[in-house]
Amino acid sequence: MNILVCVKQVPDTTEVKLDPKTGTLIRDGVPSIINPDDKAGIEEAVNLKELMGATVTVLTMGPPQAKNALKEALAMGADRAILLTDRAFAGADTLATSKTIAGAIKKIDYDLIIAGRQAIDGDTAQVGPQIANHLNIPSITYVEKLEVEGENIIVDRAFEDGHQVIKAKMPLLITTLKEMNTPRYMKVSRIYDCMKEDNIETWGLKDIEVNIEEIGLKGSPTKVKKSFTKGVKSKGTLHEVDEKEGASIIINALKEKFIINEANA
Repeated sequence: MNILVCVKQVPDTTEVKLDPKTGTLIRDGVPSIINPDDKAGIEEAVNLKELMGATVTVLTMGPPQAKNALKEALAMGADRAILLTDRAFAGADTLATSKTIAGAIKKIDYDLIIAGRQAIDGDTAQVGPQIANHLNIPSITYVEKLEVEGENIIVDRAFEDGHQVIKAKMPLLITTLKEMNTPRYMKVSRIYDCMKEDNIETWGLKDIEVNIEEIGLKGSPTKVKKSFTKGVKSKGTLHEVDEKEGASIIINALKEKFIINEANA
Protein backbone atom coordinates (compact mmCIF):
# COMPACT_ATOMS: atom_id res chain seq x y z
CA MET A 1 0.00 0.00 0.00
CA ASN A 2 1.37 3.39 -1.00
CA ILE A 3 0.28 6.38 1.08
CA LEU A 4 1.01 9.98 0.07
CA VAL A 5 0.66 12.73 2.66
CA CYS A 6 0.42 16.40 1.59
CA VAL A 7 1.69 18.81 4.25
CA LYS A 8 2.23 22.54 4.64
CA GLN A 9 4.67 24.52 6.77
CA VAL A 10 2.81 27.33 8.57
CA PRO A 11 3.57 30.03 11.17
CA ASP A 12 3.37 28.68 14.74
CA THR A 13 0.49 30.92 15.74
CA THR A 14 -3.23 31.30 15.15
CA GLU A 15 -2.93 35.07 15.54
CA VAL A 16 -1.35 35.92 12.20
CA LYS A 17 0.03 39.47 12.06
CA LEU A 18 -0.01 41.55 8.89
CA ASP A 19 2.18 44.35 7.65
CA PRO A 20 -0.25 47.32 7.43
CA LYS A 21 1.61 48.75 4.41
CA THR A 22 2.05 45.65 2.26
CA GLY A 23 -0.79 43.49 3.57
CA THR A 24 1.55 40.48 3.74
CA LEU A 25 2.20 38.11 6.63
CA ILE A 26 4.86 39.13 9.14
CA ARG A 27 6.93 35.97 9.55
CA ASP A 28 10.00 37.47 11.25
CA GLY A 29 10.34 36.10 14.75
CA VAL A 30 7.55 33.56 14.24
CA PRO A 31 8.73 29.92 14.14
CA SER A 32 7.25 27.54 11.57
CA ILE A 33 5.57 24.18 12.21
CA ILE A 34 3.79 21.46 10.30
CA ASN A 35 0.14 22.41 10.00
CA PRO A 36 -1.70 20.55 12.82
CA ASP A 37 -4.30 18.85 10.58
CA ASP A 38 -1.48 17.70 8.28
CA LYS A 39 0.57 16.35 11.19
CA ALA A 40 -2.37 14.18 12.20
CA GLY A 41 -2.32 12.88 8.63
CA ILE A 42 1.36 11.95 8.92
CA GLU A 43 0.70 10.13 12.17
CA GLU A 44 -2.20 8.19 10.63
CA ALA A 45 -0.08 7.20 7.64
CA VAL A 46 2.76 5.98 9.87
CA ASN A 47 0.24 4.03 11.98
CA LEU A 48 -1.01 2.29 8.83
CA LYS A 49 2.58 1.60 7.81
CA GLU A 50 3.23 -0.14 11.12
CA LEU A 51 -0.01 -2.14 10.89
CA MET A 52 0.10 -3.08 7.20
CA GLY A 53 3.61 -2.48 5.88
CA ALA A 54 2.69 0.58 3.82
CA THR A 55 5.15 2.98 2.20
CA VAL A 56 4.69 6.61 3.24
CA THR A 57 5.68 9.54 1.01
CA VAL A 58 5.36 13.12 2.27
CA LEU A 59 5.04 16.04 -0.16
CA THR A 60 5.05 19.80 0.39
CA MET A 61 5.17 22.90 -1.79
CA GLY A 62 7.04 25.92 -0.50
CA PRO A 63 10.37 27.74 -0.20
CA PRO A 64 13.61 25.84 0.54
CA GLN A 65 13.14 26.20 4.32
CA ALA A 66 10.07 23.95 4.07
CA LYS A 67 12.62 21.11 4.12
CA ASN A 68 12.47 21.35 7.91
CA ALA A 69 8.85 20.19 7.89
CA LEU A 70 9.77 17.26 5.67
CA LYS A 71 12.67 16.29 7.93
CA GLU A 72 10.27 16.19 10.86
CA ALA A 73 7.93 13.96 8.86
CA LEU A 74 10.82 11.60 8.09
CA ALA A 75 11.73 11.56 11.77
CA MET A 76 8.14 10.56 12.56
CA GLY A 77 8.47 7.54 10.28
CA ALA A 78 7.84 8.59 6.67
CA ASP A 79 9.93 6.80 4.04
CA ARG A 80 10.26 9.46 1.34
CA ALA A 81 10.04 13.25 1.24
CA ILE A 82 9.57 15.55 -1.75
CA LEU A 83 9.80 19.35 -1.79
CA LEU A 84 8.15 21.25 -4.65
CA THR A 85 9.96 24.54 -4.98
CA ASP A 86 10.37 26.80 -8.00
CA ARG A 87 9.94 30.51 -8.67
CA ALA A 88 7.23 29.53 -11.15
CA PHE A 89 5.09 28.27 -8.24
CA ALA A 90 5.17 31.55 -6.30
CA GLY A 91 2.06 33.65 -5.70
CA ALA A 92 -0.35 30.77 -6.22
CA ASP A 93 -3.89 30.80 -4.89
CA THR A 94 -5.57 27.56 -3.79
CA LEU A 95 -6.48 26.52 -7.35
CA ALA A 96 -3.00 27.08 -8.76
CA THR A 97 -1.47 25.41 -5.70
CA SER A 98 -3.66 22.33 -6.08
CA LYS A 99 -2.82 22.07 -9.78
CA THR A 100 0.89 22.21 -8.99
CA ILE A 101 0.65 19.55 -6.30
CA ALA A 102 -1.56 17.35 -8.49
CA GLY A 103 1.00 17.68 -11.28
CA ALA A 104 3.63 16.23 -8.94
CA ILE A 105 1.36 13.47 -7.61
CA LYS A 106 0.83 12.21 -11.16
CA LYS A 107 4.50 11.15 -11.05
CA ILE A 108 4.07 9.19 -7.79
CA ASP A 109 2.45 5.81 -7.09
CA TYR A 110 -0.33 6.05 -4.53
CA ASP A 111 -3.34 4.18 -3.20
CA LEU A 112 -4.36 6.72 -0.57
CA ILE A 113 -3.69 10.46 -0.42
CA ILE A 114 -3.98 12.17 2.96
CA ALA A 115 -4.19 15.94 3.33
CA GLY A 116 -5.07 18.07 6.32
CA ARG A 117 -8.55 19.58 6.37
CA GLN A 118 -7.20 23.14 6.25
CA ALA A 119 -4.14 25.22 7.10
CA ILE A 120 -4.16 27.53 10.11
CA ASP A 121 -2.72 30.40 8.04
CA GLY A 122 -5.41 30.28 5.35
CA ASP A 123 -8.39 28.27 6.65
CA THR A 124 -9.82 27.70 3.15
CA ALA A 125 -10.13 23.86 3.25
CA GLN A 126 -10.00 23.95 -0.56
CA VAL A 127 -6.66 22.47 -1.65
CA GLY A 128 -7.30 18.83 -0.68
CA PRO A 129 -10.60 18.41 -2.57
CA GLN A 130 -9.21 20.39 -5.51
CA ILE A 131 -6.24 17.99 -5.77
CA ALA A 132 -8.66 15.05 -5.91
CA ASN A 133 -10.65 16.79 -8.62
CA HIS A 134 -7.54 17.35 -10.77
CA LEU A 135 -6.59 13.68 -10.34
CA ASN A 136 -10.15 12.55 -11.07
CA ILE A 137 -10.42 10.53 -7.85
CA PRO A 138 -12.99 10.68 -5.02
CA SER A 139 -12.38 12.71 -1.88
CA ILE A 140 -13.77 12.45 1.65
CA THR A 141 -13.35 15.42 4.00
CA TYR A 142 -13.37 15.95 7.78
CA VAL A 143 -12.10 12.46 8.58
CA GLU A 144 -11.66 11.72 12.28
CA LYS A 145 -11.23 7.93 12.12
CA LEU A 146 -9.89 5.61 9.44
CA GLU A 147 -9.78 1.84 8.88
CA VAL A 148 -8.45 -0.11 5.90
CA GLU A 149 -10.35 -3.17 4.70
CA GLY A 150 -8.73 -4.74 1.65
CA GLU A 151 -9.02 -2.28 -1.24
CA ASN A 152 -11.48 -0.15 0.72
CA ILE A 153 -11.29 2.32 3.55
CA ILE A 154 -13.96 3.01 6.15
CA VAL A 155 -13.94 6.53 7.56
CA ASP A 156 -15.79 8.40 10.26
CA ARG A 157 -16.53 11.99 9.27
CA ALA A 158 -17.03 14.46 12.11
CA PHE A 159 -19.60 17.25 11.95
CA GLU A 160 -20.80 19.75 14.52
CA ASP A 161 -24.07 17.85 14.97
CA GLY A 162 -23.02 14.24 14.39
CA HIS A 163 -20.94 11.71 12.43
CA GLN A 164 -21.11 10.02 9.04
CA VAL A 165 -19.54 6.64 8.24
CA ILE A 166 -18.46 6.06 4.63
CA LYS A 167 -16.92 3.05 2.92
CA ALA A 168 -15.01 3.82 -0.28
CA LYS A 169 -12.66 2.08 -2.67
CA MET A 170 -9.09 3.26 -3.19
CA PRO A 171 -7.49 5.20 -4.78
CA LEU A 172 -8.96 8.28 -3.15
CA LEU A 173 -8.06 11.35 -1.10
CA ILE A 174 -9.12 12.13 2.46
CA THR A 175 -8.68 15.27 4.55
CA THR A 176 -7.97 14.77 8.23
CA LEU A 177 -8.77 16.63 11.43
CA LYS A 178 -6.10 17.29 14.06
CA GLU A 179 -8.37 15.51 16.58
CA MET A 180 -7.83 12.26 14.65
CA ASN A 181 -4.86 11.25 16.81
CA THR A 182 -1.96 12.46 18.90
CA PRO A 183 1.26 12.72 16.86
CA ARG A 184 4.09 10.68 18.34
CA TYR A 185 7.29 11.91 19.88
CA MET A 186 10.14 11.40 17.45
CA LYS A 187 12.98 9.03 18.36
CA VAL A 188 16.31 10.71 18.91
CA SER A 189 18.01 8.29 16.52
CA ARG A 190 15.59 9.14 13.70
CA ILE A 191 15.96 12.87 14.35
CA TYR A 192 19.74 12.54 14.17
CA ASP A 193 19.63 10.50 10.95
CA CYS A 194 17.20 12.92 9.25
CA MET A 195 19.15 16.02 10.24
CA LYS A 196 22.61 14.78 9.27
CA GLU A 197 21.59 13.63 5.78
CA ASP A 198 19.94 15.59 2.98
CA ASN A 199 17.53 12.83 2.00
CA ILE A 200 14.84 15.12 0.61
CA GLU A 201 14.06 15.16 -3.11
CA THR A 202 13.66 18.62 -4.61
CA TRP A 203 11.36 18.94 -7.61
CA GLY A 204 10.86 21.99 -9.82
CA LEU A 205 8.73 22.92 -12.79
CA LYS A 206 10.55 20.54 -15.14
CA ASP A 207 9.82 17.56 -12.87
CA ILE A 208 6.00 17.72 -12.83
CA GLU A 209 3.10 17.44 -15.28
CA VAL A 210 1.49 20.86 -15.35
CA ASN A 211 0.55 23.69 -17.71
CA ILE A 212 2.73 26.68 -16.78
CA GLU A 213 -0.16 29.00 -17.66
CA GLU A 214 -2.22 27.47 -14.83
CA ILE A 215 0.21 27.76 -11.94
CA GLY A 216 1.80 30.47 -9.82
CA LEU A 217 0.52 34.03 -9.75
CA LYS A 218 -0.29 34.00 -13.46
CA GLY A 219 -2.50 30.94 -13.14
CA SER A 220 -4.37 32.18 -10.06
CA PRO A 221 -7.92 33.37 -10.81
CA THR A 222 -8.22 34.94 -7.35
CA LYS A 223 -6.08 37.82 -6.12
CA VAL A 224 -5.82 39.36 -2.66
CA LYS A 225 -6.72 43.03 -3.04
CA LYS A 226 -6.21 43.93 0.61
CA SER A 227 -5.41 42.13 3.85
CA PHE A 228 -6.09 43.58 7.27
CA THR A 229 -6.66 42.56 10.86
CA LYS A 230 -9.93 43.11 12.66
CA GLY A 231 -10.07 46.38 14.53
CA VAL A 232 -10.60 46.52 18.27
CA LYS A 233 -14.24 46.92 19.17
CA SER A 234 -15.32 49.56 21.67
CA LYS A 235 -16.58 48.45 25.03
CA GLY A 236 -20.25 47.52 24.99
CA THR A 237 -23.02 48.62 27.34
CA LEU A 238 -24.57 46.20 29.79
CA HIS A 239 -28.34 46.42 30.39
CA GLU A 240 -30.04 44.38 33.12
CA VAL A 241 -33.62 44.43 31.85
CA ASP A 242 -36.44 42.03 30.98
CA GLU A 243 -36.99 40.57 27.49
CA LYS A 244 -39.44 43.21 26.32
CA GLU A 245 -37.30 46.16 27.33
CA GLY A 246 -34.19 44.43 25.95
CA ALA A 247 -35.87 44.03 22.56
CA SER A 248 -36.78 47.71 22.58
CA ILE A 249 -33.19 48.74 23.33
CA ILE A 250 -31.89 46.61 20.45
CA ILE A 251 -34.44 48.02 17.99
CA ASN A 252 -33.63 51.59 18.95
CA ALA A 253 -29.89 50.93 18.56
CA LEU A 254 -30.45 49.48 15.08
CA LYS A 255 -32.53 52.52 14.13
CA GLU A 256 -29.75 54.86 15.28
CA LYS A 257 -27.29 53.04 13.00
CA PHE A 258 -29.81 53.12 10.12
CA ILE A 259 -29.77 49.33 9.93
CA ILE A 260 -33.56 49.29 10.16
CA ASN A 261 -36.19 52.01 9.77
CA GLU A 262 -39.68 52.63 11.12
CA ALA A 263 -41.26 50.69 8.26
CA ASN A 264 -39.56 47.37 9.06
CA ALA A 265 -39.00 47.81 12.81
